[in-house]
Amino acid sequence: MALAERINAFVKLGAFLEQFATENPTPKFAVLLNDPFFDGMLHQLKLTQENNGWFTKENLRFAIGNWAKALQQEHLENWTKKYTIEDVSAQKIAIIMAGNIPLVGFHDFLSVLLCGHEVLIKQSSNDKHLLPYLAKYLEYVEPSFKGKITFTEEKLEEFDAVIATGSNNTARYFEYYFKDKPHIIRKNRNSVAILTGDETEEQLVGLSDDIFTYFGLGCRSVSKIFVPKDYDFQLFFGGMYNKSDVMNSAKYANNYDYNKAVYLMSLFDILENGFLMIKEDEKYASPIATVFYEYYDNLDALQEKLRAEADNIQCVVADLGIENEIQFGQTQHPELHDYADGVDTLMFLTNLDHK
Repeated sequence: MALAERINAFVKLGAFLEQFATENPTPKFAVLLNDPFFDGMLHQLKLTQENNGWFTKENLRFAIGNWAKALQQEHLENWTKKYTIEDVSAQKIAIIMAGNIPLVGFHDFLSVLLCGHEVLIKQSSNDKHLLPYLAKYLEYVEPSFKGKITFTEEKLEEFDAVIATGSNNTARYFEYYFKDKPHIIRKNRNSVAILTGDETEEQLVGLSDDIFTYFGLGCRSVSKIFVPKDYDFQLFFGGMYNKSDVMNSAKYANNYDYNKAVYLMSLFDILENGFLMIKEDEKYASPIATVFYEYYDNLDALQEKLRAEADNIQCVVADLGIENEIQFGQTQHPELHDYADGVDTLMFLTNLDHK
C-alpha cells in the first residue's frame, strides 16, 4: 500500500469524524460507510462519556473537530513530504497510550500507519472506546490496513520499537523495560504563559481557552503563568470570566472545592473567583481548578530559565516575539508537525533501519 493510499484512507476518516464535531451530528450523504458506522459512532461516544466523566460532550466534540480538520489531504501531504516514507521497511511498533484527553494517542497511531508500519496498541482504561472503532472504520475504507492494527490488554510482546507515554514515574519504568528497543518515552509536561500586563481582553480570553480546554488536563493546557511584580490579577480574572460555567461539571466543581479546602487549611495564600484559584508556586504542574503563578523581574532571565527547564514545558504562550512562542488561545490547536515533547515522531519511525 503506497503512502498516497494510506493518506487517502485517513482523509476519508477525517470526513467521517467531521460529522461528529457538531452539537447535533447528522450523517452526510457523501461520507463513506455511514450506514454501518454512523449510529455505532454515536454509541461509542456515549460509552466514552459514561466511562470517563472528564470526557464531556464538549471535550469530545472539540477533540474530534481538531482531528477532522487535521485529516485533510493537503495537511497530510505537506506534513509527510519531507520524510522518505516510501523507503521504510515495515516493522511492528508498540504504542502505550495515555488517557488524559480524548484520542490523545491518535497522533502516534496516525504516524505509525502512515509510515507503513504495523501497530500494537495498549490503551489507557480512561480512553478505550473510540480508537478501536475508528480503526475498524479505517480497515473497511482501506482493506490493506487489516492485520496491521492490533489492540491488546496483555503484556506487550513481539514488537520492534515502542512509543510510550506516561507520568514521570512510569517513564522511569519504561526507560528500563524498553532499554533494548528503539523508543520514544514521553513524560509529564505542562504549558506556561508569560504575561506583561499589556495583554488585550481578546488575548486573555484566548488564554482562558488555553487553561480550561479539557479542564486543564492536557500537556498543552496552561497550568502556570509568569507575571511582572506589579501585575494586576483582576485583568487575568477578567479574561477567565467567560469560563464560569465550568462549575456545571460535577467533577470539576468537586476538585475546586477539595483543592480550595486544602489550600485554606494549609494557610496558603490564594486568589480565586469562584471557579478558578491562582497560587504562587515554583512548580509547573498545578492541580485541577488551579493555576500557579510566579513573578519575574527580567524577561531575558525568564527566557533563560524556561530554556533550562525545557524538559518540563510543552508550550510557552506569549506575545513577545520570543523563540517558539504560541499566541494566546492557540495551544489546543496543534499542527501535525507540533510533536509532543519536541521529538519528531516521523523521523524516528522512518529511521528505524538505521538504529
